[in-house]
Amino acid sequence: MSLSTTLSCNEESNQIKEGTFGYDVDFLNQYQNTIVLENNNGKSKVAVVPAYQGRILTSSASGNQGNSYGWLNYDAISSGKIEEKINIYGGEDRFWLGPEGGQYSIFFDPKTEFTFENWRTPKEIDTDVFEVVEKSKNKAVFQKEMQLTNYSGFPFHILVNRAVKVFDQAEIEKNISLNLNDLSVDYVGFESINEIKNIGKKAWNKETGLLSIWILGMLNPTKETVVMVPYKSQADYQSYFGDIPTENIKVKDQLILFKADGTHRSKIGLAPQNTIPLLGSYDAEKEVLTVVQFSFNNDQDYVNSMWELQENPYKGDVVNTYNDGPLENGDQLGPFYELESSSPAKELSINESIVHKHITYHFEGNKEDLNKISLRLFKTDLESIKL
Repeated sequence: MSLSTTLSCNEESNQIKEGTFGYDVDFLNQYQNTIVLENNNGKSKVAVVPAYQGRILTSSASGNQGNSYGWLNYDAISSGKIEEKINIYGGEDRFWLGPEGGQYSIFFDPKTEFTFENWRTPKEIDTDVFEVVEKSKNKAVFQKEMQLTNYSGFPFHILVNRAVKVFDQAEIEKNISLNLNDLSVDYVGFESINEIKNIGKKAWNKETGLLSIWILGMLNPTKETVVMVPYKSQADYQSYFGDIPTENIKVKDQLILFKADGTHRSKIGLAPQNTIPLLGSYDAEKEVLTVVQFSFNNDQDYVNSMWELQENPYKGDVVNTYNDGPLENGDQLGPFYELESSSPAKELSINESIVHKHITYHFEGNKEDLNKISLRLFKTDLESIKL
């Protein structure tokens, strides 16, 4: 954040430390209408911005004074500028659509080359405002109508419905099968339920291209943050952006460990045949365990986002994780890391829908109790989550 941006924060934020949820909400409110949802007597909080497609920007397990878990691009938010290719504001749960590349891409105009010069994010998932259609203390519902054309020239007319909710204790306990009263941890859990409905005049089919819901979470890294990606049987993963240094990735028994320190640009993905609907990270420096669950029903058709004309356009990833780092010219956007999930690609008749759910939890506190959660969900001891 620039000095001028820091000094512009009002008197209230001066009472709240940088890096806390209260600080970030105060910052966001200077530039965009920000909805704060809460549960658990105000300890579990999330900040949602309708102008950023109903995006969950950040969250806290300890109210306004708690750690702010989401990565925010303060400069982009405060600048007021609209960039041509993409506006990266950050956020823990943002709504996107795939595929990014290939003959059915919605990020390239028809008959253009797959180069960065021709790539751009559709405004509908980048700068368009989502309408608030319902709001309560712990839930907000958004809606957006979109018209998109893919690389092959097929027109999509869709209605997006997106609901964001902060869980109460009982809901979290049901989802993780643990009694939180027995654990000395603070927690926040929230979900986005995302639906895309075909409201156009044509059915969607594989020959003209399909869409998928793509949810991405951008989080704050530390030197001791490691992502955990469980897998079913084979330690096969797709690697992007070149080779990953051996010290930044390790494959254990049914668990991939991936360095998320924000210092080396790399990304991996899992195909559906190897996917377990779970991933997470552990920050040993701040003692924060993050868990992500998502919809997965053993579908096999997922969009392929590689920037090329593809032989297998429906052999893409379900799960992705990205570690930010410097580009070749030394510039860097973050640092941040990402936990991502996608819906399957489905042929939809008129008025049919796809729904994808993405859930995020943060647990912070006693390491022994965090370890109990890790053992239950990831079947691994936190002491072994090291790279």
